[in-house]
Amino acid sequence: MSTEEYDANPSAQQRHEWEKQQNMLNKQIILTNERLTFNPDTLENLRYIAGVDLSFPENDNERALACLSILSWPGLEVVHTAFKETRLKLPYIAGFLAFREVAPLHDLLRETHPAIYPQVVLVDGNGRLHPRTCGVACHLGLLADTPTIGVAKNFLVIENELDMKSVKKQCGQVLHKRGDTLVLRGKTSGTVYGAALRATDAAPNPIFVSQGHRVSLQTAIKIVLACCKYRIPEPIRRADQDSRCFIKNMLATK
Repeated sequence: MSTEEYDANPSAQQRHEWEKQQNMLNKQIILTNERLTFNPDTLENLRYIAGVDLSFPENDNERALACLSILSWPGLEVVHTAFKETRLKLPYIAGFLAFREVAPLHDLLRETHPAIYPQVVLVDGNGRLHPRTCGVACHLGLLADTPTIGVAKNFLVIENELDMKSVKKQCGQVLHKRGDTLVLRGKTSGTVYGAALRATDAAPNPIFVSQGHRVSLQTAIKIVLACCKYRIPEPIRRADQDSRCFIKNMLATK
């Protein structure tokens, strides 16, 4: 596939190549608290936590704006925001989000000054909650060699493992208050893909937390919940809001 042109319908062969890459990357993912620079139990020494997201101009399939928001901990005040305009080469294809979006997110991290480099990054998307247990949060964590956590607003069905109907039913039975979790375990393989998390008492719909790289699921849930003033954790919420605002202002000046 040409890297210069938008490919609206990647071939079966291309998708198979992507699957092979994900299966190879999967073997490199670290699912424990590896080389963290803060205490995973108390979050002591955690100073900077980031969120990354992409926003899109209305009715434009090819342009996007990547955003990195770095927040202080524990105050959750924005200390740094960076944007990167990018031209997408692919549409959204479930299971292959990283091949569409990870490059500009990685660029933003690489361009961040070491003094404020985030100790953990929350990614708007999935980590291990993915058909090949290698979502965009895993890709980004491996590329940047940085602890990453996937946080998805919507549930991604995994064939023969996790289906929408049963997960929705279990969430209704288990997630009654802030902090309640439902471990998402594959019904065929027994694989733990992540967890559904009720982020606030006011928001009954869960978010879906999964490991990206160099962090345990327990620590991932702890960090995400600690960042939630609302349903969406603050680092991702700010990246989303600020990128949307940037696009609106950018279009208004044209």
